[in-house]
Amino acid sequence: MGIPWEFPAVTRLLSGFKSILIINLNSKNMLKVNFYLKADKVNKSGLSPIFAKVSFHNKSTTMSTGKMMTRERWQATTNLRNTLRLENEKVIRNALEIFKLDVERRVNDILKFGSQVSLDSLKAEIQGKSIPNKKAAGIIGIIEKHNVHFKKKTDAGDRAPASLQKYQRAQTLLGTFLLKHYQAAEMDVSEIDDAFVFSLESFLRYDSEFKGIIGIRNNSVVKYMRMFKTACRHAVRMGSIVKNPFEVYDGKLKVTDSVFLSQHELDVINLKIFDIERLQRVKDIFLFSCYTGYAPVDATSLNETNIIKDGSDSLWIIAKRAKTDIRANVPLLPPALKIIEKYRGKQPGLLPSISNQKMNAYLKEIGDVCGIQKKLTWYVARHTFATTVTLGNGVRIENVSAMMGHTNIKQTQHYAKVMDESVMVDMDRLKERYK
Repeated sequence: MGIPWEFPAVTRLLSGFKSILIINLNSKNMLKVNFYLKADKVNKSGLSPIFAKVSFHNKSTTMSTGKMMTRERWQATTNLRNTLRLENEKVIRNALEIFKLDVERRVNDILKFGSQVSLDSLKAEIQGKSIPNKKAAGIIGIIEKHNVHFKKKTDAGDRAPASLQKYQRAQTLLGTFLLKHYQAAEMDVSEIDDAFVFSLESFLRYDSEFKGIIGIRNNSVVKYMRMFKTACRHAVRMGSIVKNPFEVYDGKLKVTDSVFLSQHELDVINLKIFDIERLQRVKDIFLFSCYTGYAPVDATSLNETNIIKDGSDSLWIIAKRAKTDIRANVPLLPPALKIIEKYRGKQPGLLPSISNQKMNAYLKEIGDVCGIQKKLTWYVARHTFATTVTLGNGVRIENVSAMMGHTNIKQTQHYAKVMDESVMVDMDRLKERYK
């Protein structure tokens, strides 16, 4: 059996190690380097090899340090902890300290770039070996593998199909960029530098083309770049790459005013009867979202099992949001219940299903017929729930956040804009005090 030993924290820097470690790698649950004598292996001179066990986040690997000692001297020096008098033992201890510092430095360099540590890669690098059968990782291949993994989550109902479409669109945009700027269909991740990342951002912002439109707006550009970063993080976790080249990107989303309907506009749509059946269905689904806050993928996937009656006979919709996988409980308001009753038993779910793309096209038609100047989309319905239906009627923002399935209240503040009517009500009360 091996005899374990761990050096105390090394506080001095040896020659050749001029950079200061900025991360405490010896902290709990982080990096640990333990040295032990492999006493079951003895050469003709009676020497046994000293091995290092490198542990990081509950994973470990072992490697030879290249140094050897007799079992007797290892034990006599209390595993090299005692004050040493023999010169060769001092040399061995210094060599082990250098070995440990080398491991710390390499791990620290990886962490500084926001990447995850692969102990197999670290071992191969220290020993000057390459990992066998390790093919170069191409950026398109990495995005594609991530999208295959994401599709499994989508098929399982953990993520929305619309999110998968965006990742697939991101892959197409990246492929177009490579062909245009590098005349290549693929590029090794190791060749991607900061200039590549910011050239890609510039391409998306000013040169990309989709459906005849040149360039992409800031928020969409930032989201696409974050998708590339997410896909590469997945590759790091899977051990395909060591460093995420997109960690350098730090673009920010611009906060924009949310478009929502006033109560008057909501009533206009509600009272309008359409002779065309498809428009009537779209109108009903849209209004259902206005009164529940459910996004399209959530609203059209609801079924009877999602309707629950509480102890006071009040009806609730109980479901997880596809985007955040967070359970959201929403009281069923009379207008939403009326729509459910209209379609009950006519399809598998509570509401008719329709694609998001067609829905937005039909909503534009509904807006034109109803004389509403605002551009109607699915998100307008969600914003309307946050403002006109809930906050505008005195529902506390904490409860609105919970019903919308948000992970924090800042998300709700983005959706929930205070309406002029609410401001005037509060100001009228204030005026009364100063009369």
